[in-house]
Amino acid sequence: MNNAFSQLSLHPQLVQAVADLGYIEPTPIQSAVIPVLLEGHDVIGQAQTGTGKTAAFALPMLHGLEPGQSAPQGLVMAPTRELAMQVAQAIFDMGRHLGVRVLAVYGGQPYARQIGRIRKGVDVIVGTPGRMIDLITQGALDLSSVQYLVLDEADEMLSMGFVEDIETILKETPSSRQTALFSATLPPEIRRLADRYLRNPQSIAVERKQMTVEAITQRYYLVQHKDKLSALTRLFEVEPVTRGLVFAKTRAGTGELANELTTRGYPAEVLNGDLSQEAREGVLARFRQNQVKVLVATDVAARGLDIDDVSHVFNFDLPQDPEVYVHRIGRTGRAGKSGVAISLVTPQEQWMLRRIEGFSKQSVTKGALPTVEEIERHREVQLLGRLTRQLDRGHYLREQQMIEELVAAGHDALEIAAAALKLARGEEAQVPIAHISEVHEGRSKPGHRQERPAARRSGSSNGDSNDRRWATESREKGMVRLNVNVGKTQGIRPGDIVGTIAFHANIPGNVIGAIAIRQEHTLVDIPEQFVDQVLAKAGSYKIRRQPISVERA
Repeated sequence: MNNAFSQLSLHPQLVQAVADLGYIEPTPIQSAVIPVLLEGHDVIGQAQTGTGKTAAFALPMLHGLEPGQSAPQGLVMAPTRELAMQVAQAIFDMGRHLGVRVLAVYGGQPYARQIGRIRKGVDVIVGTPGRMIDLITQGALDLSSVQYLVLDEADEMLSMGFVEDIETILKETPSSRQTALFSATLPPEIRRLADRYLRNPQSIAVERKQMTVEAITQRYYLVQHKDKLSALTRLFEVEPVTRGLVFAKTRAGTGELANELTTRGYPAEVLNGDLSQEAREGVLARFRQNQVKVLVATDVAARGLDIDDVSHVFNFDLPQDPEVYVHRIGRTGRAGKSGVAISLVTPQEQWMLRRIEGFSKQSVTKGALPTVEEIERHREVQLLGRLTRQLDRGHYLREQQMIEELVAAGHDALEIAAAALKLARGEEAQVPIAHISEVHEGRSKPGHRQERPAARRSGSSNGDSNDRRWATESREKGMVRLNVNVGKTQGIRPGDIVGTIAFHANIPGNVIGAIAIRQEHTLVDIPEQFVDQVLAKAGSYKIRRQPISVERA
């Protein structure tokens, strides 16, 4: 078989599977990691997303499995449900010729369905730490036969507060297992985890791809969070978007945004973890063929997306990681062409933009959103342009005859033309120009998390009146105070609160505001737009496997 993967000593069915998937040459991380894992070594792999690390750990795992056993032999931990689903699908696709049974387990799905699948027999489990802990606690998940274990995006799991859950799961697996840890960065906590649970691991780092952004025009617009959609539609009015990618933080956010854009006259489709592989391929095919020119995507779903001629990348939500920003905007301005990257930034997010500029060593220009007058004038210019092109092309004999009939009936030719343009502009009235609130640029500190030490100090007994105000309302505009029924007595830390709320409510951890830990309870500020989403998950929250309650303060 003429495929470079055949030189890696992999099972022929695996080589056939990757060939079926269109993979011919291993990526650098695959070439470096696969032989080491096949030799039985533990591995620490440092690589960014989009380097092909899933195949790097999945192919050796599949090579060593004996499909059809009663208990899972392979285990992959991932930080999010989207990534768990994506990795599970990839492993299934690569192992299809071997008959490997793969199951993704994550929150938000009924336990009974997942437990039923486990009881029928599964070879590889891919899931989030929280759901794995729940299944272990219920006695539904037995990890005593695990031979191959992978920690994928370990630094992201660390930032979400999953370290204790990871350690609990690792202790449920045999010490003889082979372990691979993959992480874009290797902070001290990750190194300590590796020192404790990996056996003489070989460290393999793939150099970060130098993603040039010189050919990309970068702009940002300062807006209130509630006005982001209105700002985006105004930009769509004037930007020459031939093919655009809009990035949102959450899977739910992509669906809502695409629906709103379509409703407002800008047809868009979704690319997120909810799509089956067949649906995903259909969306991408329509995008490539210009049948749809706007895709709304999450970072996880857009991994591996390689489409040329993307004219614009819109950051509807600014990413927390500067490297993710560079990766996002690198999807435009390819093959020597120019591109445009536009970010919608709230006053509270300006510090994130400064971090991005420092990381990329390029400034992002502040833009002014188009005014109502500018949009109206742009619409007129567009209409006149279409009219001029039609005049150049001709082919309007019947229309000319109709004009002659009207002139013969006594109408002025200039008035007839004006009336025709009035009718042509009628569609514009169906697309009202969205209102934008005035926004004032203020000094913003590096995120809510840096303000938490002061918030925690307010948990002391000093200042009863201040304490009472803390207990009832947020001092920060746009935030709502919630109460969590655990505190200092239970050994609660800010990371515990951030981790459980961000994970179960599926919101970014960095948006969570001030936290005040009291003796028997904790107060936490949540952005108003996420409150319903957080409260909707009441009953799901757990800290160190103990259920907790979250309600309005």
